[in-house]
Amino acid sequence: MSESLVVCEVDEDLVKKLRDFRFRKETNNAAIIIYSYKYQHDDGRVSYPLCFIFSSPVGCKPEQQMMYAGSKNKLVQTVELTKVFEIRNTEDLTEEWLREKLGFFR
Repeated sequence: MSESLVVCEVDEDLVKKLRDFRFRKETNNAAIIIYSYKYQHDDGRVSYPLCFIFSSPVGCKPEQQMMYAGSKNKLVQTVELTKVFEIRNTEDLTEEWLREKLGFFR
C-alpha cells in the first residue's frame, strides 16, 4: 500500500512556481506560513499536524514585524491553532528544526 491517493492533479507549471517561491533567498520580509506536515512518530503512527510558523527575519522593517505580529495573534486565536512556532533566521527553517519542535507535542 505504498501508492499515494491523488485527489486532484496539480499543473506542473504551478508546482515549479511553488518550488521557486519556497526556496527563494529573499529573507528580509516577515511571513506567516501554515504548513501541514506528515509526521512519522517513533511508534510508527503517522499524523498530519497543521503547523503555524511566523517568520520575522533579522533586518525586517519594524512596521512590518508589528503588523504581522498583531495579525498572527488574532489568526492563532480564531483558528485555534496549537502548533505555533516562530523563527528569526529562515536558513534554520529545515525539516530537522520542524521535527524537533513537533517532538515537544508527543
